[in-house]
Amino acid sequence: MVFFGLGGLLYVSILLINAIAVLSEDRFLARIGWTSSAAADPGFGAPRDDASVKARLVQFVSSVRTLMRIPLMFINTILIVYLLVLG
Repeated sequence: MVFFGLGGLLYVSILLINAIAVLSEDRFLARIGWTSSAAADPGFGAPRDDASVKARLVQFVSSVRTLMRIPLMFINTILIVYLLVLG
């Protein structure tokens, strides 16, 4: 029996994107040192930290929060209506 089909994969991916999108930079990410100010332009002559995994994850989280805010509203609304109607 396969319980994890294409629909389950869709639900999990939407839930993970929602989880990333609602992370508060001031309340949660700053406590663990994952703020976007740490990944900002360093200044004159300072080396950028683009190669580290942490910098890439901070950039990924901030881009998901920026780009997926409006589309997630529509995707969540459609998914809620779908689940209410068809169960």
